[in-house]
Amino acid sequence: MITKLTFSNANSKLVKLEKTLQKKVISFSLPSGFACPGALDCLSRANPVTGKITDGPNTKFRCFSASSEALYPALREMVWRNFEAIRALENDYSAIADLICSSLPDYFNVCRAHINGDFFSQAYFDAWIEVAKRNPSRHFYAYTKSVDKWVKRLNEIPVNFVLTASRGGKHDALINQYNLKCAEVVFSEHEAKEKGLEIDKDDSHAAVGIKSFALLLHGTQPKGTAAGEALKAIHQAV
Repeated sequence: MITKLTFSNANSKLVKLEKTLQKKVISFSLPSGFACPGALDCLSRANPVTGKITDGPNTKFRCFSASSEALYPALREMVWRNFEAIRALENDYSAIADLICSSLPDYFNVCRAHINGDFFSQAYFDAWIEVAKRNPSRHFYAYTKSVDKWVKRLNEIPVNFVLTASRGGKHDALINQYNLKCAEVVFSEHEAKEKGLEIDKDDSHAAVGIKSFALLLHGTQPKGTAAGEALKAIHQAV
């Protein structure tokens, strides 16, 4: 088993967050779809060997991070290496937390858990709670469709671990039941306005905000689909 997980420096959106917060931002990723047990609307998987994309039976828009994995073999290798190392520890949340903590870069202020992937098990979710508790001077945040795992630990989330429920998954009813902060993908700025949601353009709503918000459709969408046509309109409006 590998002794270190791989963390990544800020991508283009997180670079904006770095400028907004004036802090060093890093991220951690697992395989899109394969590590996303709560996904429905955005369920997509990139074959770990070929990169070929397979969308789920209920997919309304393609996961942007799965599209990235399809394009970049090195990214696929990295997320699967992380995934296999964590799964090898099975349900030992403390051991998973040890591995994550020992792999953290020496210098960062903010960590986004999952550009790709999600909390695929309760033990893995609990491990991130432990990681945040062990690093009280650092800030951690994540989007998640694994809302079922979150609500089991509502009273145990440290203040430096900010979660945003991602609508469009198997557990949306829990978002309403527990009045959780959430994000919703919209197909236009007009749709966001109709729903009374501000669009998060730099991840600051997710990282430090307290209100629900919208994310404008992005990534690569299949031609001829509603998402594909919406993305074309978004690009034409820029």
